[in-house]
Amino acid sequence: MADSEPHKRPKRHAKALPLPDTVALVLQGGGALGSYQAGVIEGLAASGIEIDWVAGISIGAVNAALVAGNPPGKRVEALHAFWNLLTSALPSFPIFPNDHIREALHEWSANFVLAMGVPGFFAPRAVSPMFAVPGTPEALSFYDSRQLAETLDSLVDWDLLNTGPMRLSVGAVDLESGNFRYFDTTTDRIDARHIMASGALPPGLPPVEIDGRLWWDGGLVSNTPLSHVLDNQSSDLLVFQLDLFAAAAERPRTIMDVMAREKEIRFSSRTRQVSDVLLRIRKDRELARKVLAKLPASLADDPDVAALAARSREDAVNLVQLIYRANAWEGGSRDYEFSARTMEEHWRAGLEAVHETMANAQLVAENIETGKSAAFDLTVDPANP
Repeated sequence: MADSEPHKRPKRHAKALPLPDTVALVLQGGGALGSYQAGVIEGLAASGIEIDWVAGISIGAVNAALVAGNPPGKRVEALHAFWNLLTSALPSFPIFPNDHIREALHEWSANFVLAMGVPGFFAPRAVSPMFAVPGTPEALSFYDSRQLAETLDSLVDWDLLNTGPMRLSVGAVDLESGNFRYFDTTTDRIDARHIMASGALPPGLPPVEIDGRLWWDGGLVSNTPLSHVLDNQSSDLLVFQLDLFAAAAERPRTIMDVMAREKEIRFSSRTRQVSDVLLRIRKDRELARKVLAKLPASLADDPDVAALAARSREDAVNLVQLIYRANAWEGGSRDYEFSARTMEEHWRAGLEAVHETMANAQLVAENIETGKSAAFDLTVDPANP
């Protein structure tokens, strides 16, 4: 009995990697940390990586829309325009290179955002929701996010996004039922509302109405769209998963460290769980195929054997994780600190992560060529070199 169908060798090549039939980009939520994703996207483009499918949650959905809604030559330009606009109220200026000074500036910048909002994204309501009429949009959030619709409409070609070659998926949560779903260009026509719904994190941002239902940030249920991509896989797959919160970190020393660590664990745990479970299932299927290959040919028509063979058949997947690892001065407010200095540093970190990954991608390349499945983190953690 054959182990599996003959593996098809990849037809495309980037600078450092052969590319399988489908390359997916999976973008986690994380607010201001999303500029790290923008740096990774620029780095992947420079490495010749062609993206076929992009899936995002929250700020990852915004970056995903900017990628899918622009032709290849204009994607990085659109990302720069978006992130420069969001950080325009807090420009970069020279400071003394000291972690304590940087932490103070970081917290001051985050407090400025709380008070004033973010240009092109959201603004504080003139009247507190505590005093608004119950049931109105003004009563459901502290900030008004209508600016984001205008920003997206100015930077995204919605026709290209919906009919172009790149698939887009964004996750959101139904406010009333609590059910989670993906809006996907294979089944839905996506516009600014769907992207905003994926990032409507309460109580800061208001829910977004789509077809009579109210939607909140998909990160309330799952901060990674990896499961959606793997559940709908139809060919050999290379996934770049961009995580904005690291699962492992040093022991907290201050209350600010505690706030930061709590957020890291909360937003990374689901991501790690999804990755571990899905890859464990794949290993179980691989084991089942090995056992089936040892059975005598006389059992090939047995209904149970045939059913097991069908359930254990799958395409290969290689998961490459690029994880943002915070600086010592970044506390619990890192996801809403929209300053130009920090944005530029996050962006550079994304570029460097791609450079490290491509320099260490030999094993990924071998897996893609041979049709094996595995997960990789090819960047170097400064805390654990």
